[in-house]
Amino acid sequence: MHPDQISNNKIRQVLMLAVIIILSAIILYNLSDFLPSLLGAITLYIISRSWNFKLVEEKGWKPWVAALVIILICLVIIVIPTYFTIEVLVNKISDAKAYTESITQFFEKIETYIRAKTGFEILSNGNLEKITGFATQASTAILNTTVNMISVIVGMFFILYFMLTKGRLFERILTSISPLKKANDQKIGEKFRKMVIANAVGIPVVALGQAIIAVIGYFIFGAPSPLLLFILTFIGSMIPIVGAAIIYVPVGLFMLASGDTFGGLGVLGFGFIIVGLVDNIFRFTFLKKLENIHPLNTVFGIILGLKIFGFLGLIFGPILVSITILLMQIYGDEFSEETEDSPNDIVLPESETPLQPKIDIEI
Repeated sequence: MHPDQISNNKIRQVLMLAVIIILSAIILYNLSDFLPSLLGAITLYIISRSWNFKLVEEKGWKPWVAALVIILICLVIIVIPTYFTIEVLVNKISDAKAYTESITQFFEKIETYIRAKTGFEILSNGNLEKITGFATQASTAILNTTVNMISVIVGMFFILYFMLTKGRLFERILTSISPLKKANDQKIGEKFRKMVIANAVGIPVVALGQAIIAVIGYFIFGAPSPLLLFILTFIGSMIPIVGAAIIYVPVGLFMLASGDTFGGLGVLGFGFIIVGLVDNIFRFTFLKKLENIHPLNTVFGIILGLKIFGFLGLIFGPILVSITILLMQIYGDEFSEETEDSPNDIVLPESETPLQPKIDIEI
């Protein structure tokens, strides 16, 4: 065979790979509505995997019993807070016209206060309309997502049940179809587990801790609608860099603009000092032990996740970005290993080697 000629085996391999990619794309496109359920099931499986194997293999439980117990625990942890969140949001945003007017008045008071104190016009009428429109659209998107959340949760636990009852088989299938080396399979598995736990457990726990501390300050200093602010602070705390400040700073300024100087300064001081301290403590202790995730991963993950998954994208978006980056790293490792294994230098036969002194050249 000519050196430049492609072997029939490689042609068949490329064609087979192309067919697999096309069919996979068709399946994923038509089942895209179930993608949040699948990602949710995978996330919960990774979190509960060790417990499941311990109950089944060490305690001798039936697989279906262990799966149902784990699902019941997940229901209590996920469904109750989700129901509470939906209930509060729906009650507050049910009247769209009144809600839009409240948002407009909220930012108008802040703008008037800042202009009176500093002489600068931070928010023009056009910017104010944009912010109000954005807040209204975001609220509508959250409500639309909550309508589909029930079907997502049902599908998630349906998939999770079969993953838990056939855990070892599920993992063997993934390993058998993986094109990666065994060492990289183990590497990606461990890295993936850490990233999922950090995103799905670490970030929400840190956000919940900040929201709990913040709501104490809201109650102490008489902030309006502290329960709604608790939910908004929990969501805002997941956003890197700005974090919970995206909520308590406007709230404090609004209270100052409303004439409540003590309450406004109290909310701002409590937020910057106490809530900020809690954020630093959690991130440098609890979150650091799980996995060091770059803030940009979280920022772009949240933006991507909200577009694809809606409200659930706060968790699934960063996971998706982290997985993509990890796969790029694994891809680089696979090919770099092949490059290292192949010779870089051309060795001439002894008869063709020039009769010159040997010189070692390091490249």
